Parts: sequence; structure tokens; C-alpha cells
Amino acid sequence: MKVFINMPAPITLLSRFASSLVLVMAGVAALNPPARAATSQPAPLAGEARPVIEQFLQNQAAGLPGKVVITIDTPMSGALPACDALEPFLPGGARLWGRVSVGVKCNAGQPWTRYVPAYVAVHGSYYVAARPISAGQVLSLADAAVREGDLTALPRGVVVDAAQFDGVTALNSIASGAPLRRESLRAAVAVQQGQNVRLRARGPGFTVSTEGKAMANAAVGALLQVRTPGGQLLSGTVLADGTVERIQ
Repeated sequence: MKVFINMPAPITLLSRFASSLVLVMAGVAALNPPARAATSQPAPLAGEARPVIEQFLQNQAAGLPGKVVITIDTPMSGALPACDALEPFLPGGARLWGRVSVGVKCNAGQPWTRYVPAYVAVHGSYYVAARPISAGQVLSLADAAVREGDLTALPRGVVVDAAQFDGVTALNSIASGAPLRRESLRAAVAVQQGQNVRLRARGPGFTVSTEGKAMANAAVGALLQVRTPGGQLLSGTVLADGTVERIQ
């Protein structure tokens, strides 16, 4: 007697399981696309508009405290149409610092206006606390360390000049390594209200000085009104030695 064993059934079951597993994995992949797609960067702007916008931003950024690096991206609406008379501009109230939207007008043919995303990085020196600083502590140059970085990525008011923190008082505790910010520091009073001060006027080829009375408390670098013996109110900048200087 011959006995026949039917093997296809388990093989068929295994094949079906494998097929189902492939379909499940495909569904998972569809729900979870590659990470690089989610983190893709905007494409840099190309074409004749780019150098025009870049030169405009460089001119506007003159005087910023550091090395300016400009990145210009393609707007979501796509590349800019061709134009022989491009005019970049900053929208009202826009600050040329960090991420900014630059307006571009075409003044030839059929006029149009587009807005282009850009990033204005300002790489320069700034100061951080070299050690923990307590509230009420008077700072000296030894309390700070200089760092380099993109100033636009730091808190507003970060100190970029040693003269801005030397001799000032910390209004609150500052952790070691934290950026020093002007709003967290109080300048020492150099002149008291009612104090007699020397008022000095300087101009091309001359210097004139007189005595006067300070009308308010003032720190070094502050603008102060001084009443002269003749009753006239004059304004000047407070110097480190308490002199109030006017530039003619």
C-alpha cells in the first residue's frame, strides 16, 4: 500500500504569512517616511535676483557688531520671475537680525512683488559669566570670559563690549557660562543728583569748561542735564571721572 503525504499546505501557509508580513512592513514604511525628508533644508535662491538681494542686505547690515553671513532661500511660491529692474526692500518694522523676509519688486514689464526668506547671521564676540555671579555683586573684567558665536541666536541685550559690564552690579544671580545681558546689569552711579560737576564742551580746535549742578543720578555713558550758574540747562555724556562732556 502506498501512502501519499500532501506537503503543499504548510508551504502555502508560510508563503501567505510572508506576503502578509511584507504588506504590513510596506504600510509602516508609508506611515513613517525617511527622516531626511522631514528635515530637508530649503533650496538656496538661484537666478539674477540673488546677487541683487545679497548686495542690498550687505549694505543694510553695515555697522552690525560682527561678521555678517547671509543666507537667501527660495520662497515657497518658487523661483522669482525674470526682471530687468529689481528693487529689494525691507517691510516696515523689519529688523535685519536673524530670520527676515525681504521684499522684492519688479519695476519693469508687468510689475510684481515677492517676499524672499533670508537669514542674517552676525558672528562676533560676546561675554559670558566666568564663574557663578550673585545678585548684588559688582562685576569686574575677571568675572567674564569672551566667546565667539552667532549673536542673532543669543538673548537680546547680550554684552559685546567689556565696558558694558566692568564696574556694574548684577541685578540677579547669573550661572557660570551664561551670557551677560545688559538688562540683568545695573551701571554704577557716577554722578549724584544735586552734585556739582564739571561741564566740558569740545569742538574742532577748542575746549571750554564750566561748573554746573547735576539734575539727576547718572551712570557712566548716560546722558545728563546740568544746570549752569546762569540757570541754563545743558546736556552731555557722563565720563568715568564724573565730568559731563558736550560734543559741539
